[in-house]
Amino acid sequence: MAKDKTNQKIDKLIKFLKEDFVIKKEFQVSQKEVNKRFDEIMTTLDKQTVILQRLDQERIFTLEFIRRVEKQVERNSKAIKLIKTKLKIS
Repeated sequence: MAKDKTNQKIDKLIKFLKEDFVIKKEFQVSQKEVNKRFDEIMTTLDKQTVILQRLDQERIFTLEFIRRVEKQVERNSKAIKLIKTKLKIS
């Protein structure tokens, strides 16, 4: 009886170790695969960096355009006020 329990425990342990080995072997990857994935990640990051740089440049140009438009609006407002005073319109 004691031998049966001991054998059952040993069998369970062997089964567990085999399953654990299979799982670990399943997740093993070669250095080539790791390098490939790393290259894919770096390529994606490079693309994202280019997109962010473009967006930053667009933001700078947009802000400059807004400044120019605001200056033009200010000049037009001054001109409108001058015209109103000459025409004696409030």
